[in-house]
Order: sequence, then C-alpha cells, then structure tokens
Amino acid sequence: MKNIAILASGEGTNAERIIRHFATHPVVKVAVVVTNKADAGVIRRAESLGVPVEVLLPSAFREGRATEVLHRYDTDFVVLAGFLLRIPDDMLTAYPQAIVNIHPSLLPKYGGKGMYGSRVHEAVLSAGEPESGITIHYINEHYDEGGIILQARCPVMPDDTPDTLATRVHQLEYEHYPKVVEKLLLSM
Repeated sequence: MKNIAILASGEGTNAERIIRHFATHPVVKVAVVVTNKADAGVIRRAESLGVPVEVLLPSAFREGRATEVLHRYDTDFVVLAGFLLRIPDDMLTAYPQAIVNIHPSLLPKYGGKGMYGSRVHEAVLSAGEPESGITIHYINEHYDEGGIILQARCPVMPDDTPDTLATRVHQLEYEHYPKVVEKLLLSM
C-alpha cells in the first residue's frame, strides 16, 4: 500500500476529490490530512470521509514536527492542495521528487509567494491573458518553481470575473489532479 498525505490550508475541495478518488483504490490510500489552520474547511471534509487530520501550527513546520507526523503515517507521497506555507527543507529532503502542488495558472506566469486563489485570477484578468489554467508541479525550495508535470488550459472569456474564471480553473483541477497523483504513485 502507498500512503498519501494531503497538506491543505483552506476549504479542501481538491483534498476531498483526491480522498474520494482513492477511497477504494487497491494500492493507494490517503493516510492523513495535515493543515496549518484549526478552522480550515478541509478538516470537516476529511473527517467526514474517515481520514485522520493533524492540525499543526506554522512553527511546527519550521521545527520539523510536520515531517515527523508524515513519517508516523508511513507517508510515501505528499500532495499539496491549497497549502499556503513554504515546505521546509527537512520535508524536501525526506521526500525528494515526492511532493506535488497544483497552482491555478500556467506557470511560470502568476506564481510565487502570495499568488494564490483569487489573487491569481485577478492578475490573469488584469493582464488581458487569452487563456489560463492549472499547473501541477513538483515542489522545491522556491514557491511555484519546481519541475512541471502537467499543464491544462482553459480560455479567458471577455466577460470573466475572478469568480467565473476560478470556476473553470477549478474544473480543470478536479479533473486532472487525482489522475496525475495516481499516475505518479503507480510509477514509483
């Protein structure tokens, strides 16, 4: 069995899709969800689907306790799903080429520290981009600069708002992220 840990800071819609995708998988399971926010919506979603949740303050990540939690759950692969902290060096060392993230733009555009959620969609619209999309990538020591695994695109419509664009981008996330994670895990 290969164990996934999902790290999430927010509502957890991508985490829920990944948990559901692997709920009956014969060789992959989501072993734990780790969040840095005690009031994150992902807690309710994970618990309702029977996945244990660990809440760790940002200082716990800096002190290496998050990596200890991942080891306790025999984690093989780490999936970031709306996780807003920088991954500490000890975790990068413990999980080389085994931590992935999803970003709501076509990197390298509109990535980096502070670029998440509606901020990304607002920047795409302000720049007059004809398309947007998602980037699934490995994590390294810099925000949104790890090796790209997959990009999927959607058009930007003339009457788009950050919310309408986000809806189309979310559909790409839901469609592609669980499948990419599965493919990566089965090739390990």
